[in-house]
Amino acid sequence: MAKDKIVYVCTKCGNDSPKWVGKCPACGAWNSYVEQAVRKESPMQQARAASIGAFPTGKAVPRPFKDIETGMEVRIDMNDEELNHVLGGGLVPGSLVLLGGEPGIGKSTLVLQTVLHLTDKRILYVSGEESPRQLKLRSERIEHTPSDDCLIVCETSLEQIYTHIKNVKPELVIIDSIQTIATEMVESSPGSITQVRECAASILKFAKESGTPVILIGHINKEGTIAGPKVLEHIVDTVLQFEGDQHYMYRILRSIKNRFGSTAELGIYEMRQSGLRQVSNPSELLLSTEHEGMSGVAVACTIEGVRPFLIETQALASTAAYGTPQRSATGFDTRRMNMLLAVLEKRVGFKLAQKDVFLNIAGGLRVNDPAIDLAVITAILSSNMDAPLEQGVCMAGEVGLSGEIRPVSRIEQRIAEAEKLGFTSIIIPRYNMQGIDKSKYKIQIVPVRKVEEAFRIIFG
Repeated sequence: MAKDKIVYVCTKCGNDSPKWVGKCPACGAWNSYVEQAVRKESPMQQARAASIGAFPTGKAVPRPFKDIETGMEVRIDMNDEELNHVLGGGLVPGSLVLLGGEPGIGKSTLVLQTVLHLTDKRILYVSGEESPRQLKLRSERIEHTPSDDCLIVCETSLEQIYTHIKNVKPELVIIDSIQTIATEMVESSPGSITQVRECAASILKFAKESGTPVILIGHINKEGTIAGPKVLEHIVDTVLQFEGDQHYMYRILRSIKNRFGSTAELGIYEMRQSGLRQVSNPSELLLSTEHEGMSGVAVACTIEGVRPFLIETQALASTAAYGTPQRSATGFDTRRMNMLLAVLEKRVGFKLAQKDVFLNIAGGLRVNDPAIDLAVITAILSSNMDAPLEQGVCMAGEVGLSGEIRPVSRIEQRIAEAEKLGFTSIIIPRYNMQGIDKSKYKIQIVPVRKVEEAFRIIFG
């Protein structure tokens, strides 16, 4: 007979302990240990699990590196350029992909409209949250006709899911969501640390041994990280984060972990009534053309992954209404903004100590590229002096603590993007001019070395 064992599991990192402890020795969290009952499997249960969920594999033999053959990884085309781009070229057979995001952000819509496009694959969509009628209504809303090879089943038992998989023999499995799936081998409620960990490990075993790719949809907690143990993100091959503000129409698909590609890529979608539309040119959403004559707006050329796009940097500097000036930034690091304000005051001589400064990256996008530093301080000074910038000017440059304009990466891609969008001039660091042939660009390239030099060019 199976015996129950009581262990204490950290809700933050999944570390377990035979007794309760106040501070987790693994992640340092306080009061994060909860009691879990773990049932030790009997030989009969192990045999039953093997008959349901296990798939035969060959025995592994140690081999030297020189005997291991490599080649191009075969990938499945998802019929979605943005998704293929983020995955590194497509979905790898036998891979386990985890897609996380805020409630209502569009995770299920993205996956559903993607699998409805795959008419040449046999797909099993396992839903633990919605009924078949709800999924049918969503497919009609996004105006996609399901094929006969896309099968829907509403199930939360892992053992029953494996039974459906053996009967259907799908080429792609979708599980929405991993927090609703439970296995009979663990005595705890669905969504608990133990259930999520055991179910994910079992699904990974199935994916690797059968060669069938699996896409898991996951919830996130209030801190913005994927709910469940941290080991869940270690188990899967790829972790995708679907993010964006519900008040804006665009969504960003970002790769956090990818064993088969780069983690610096992102895909941009526009949320519409008929579903998600791919945005091949992000600048069309992030630039508005109606800021002529308005101060506090500067256009920066940034790069996310290998994709350049232009964004509007908006700033507002006004006299502090109260004793302590406010510093607020949306889509930009507030600490870096404070550093740039200190550079303006110390190196350039602008007195902003008694000014409220508000910064916003238009469209709600969050940018970590230091190349937008020059646009940030330009927008702040434009608002402070109430002096609008000329139309057709964009910039790219990192600002150092001594007031110098430091070089940025992939400058030729930034210049080409600005030229393609019709800008007349771009301000770049002088150091980036090495090796650039100005004759092949129609856009005027203005190199600068220090912040003061850039301001003289921009404001006269």
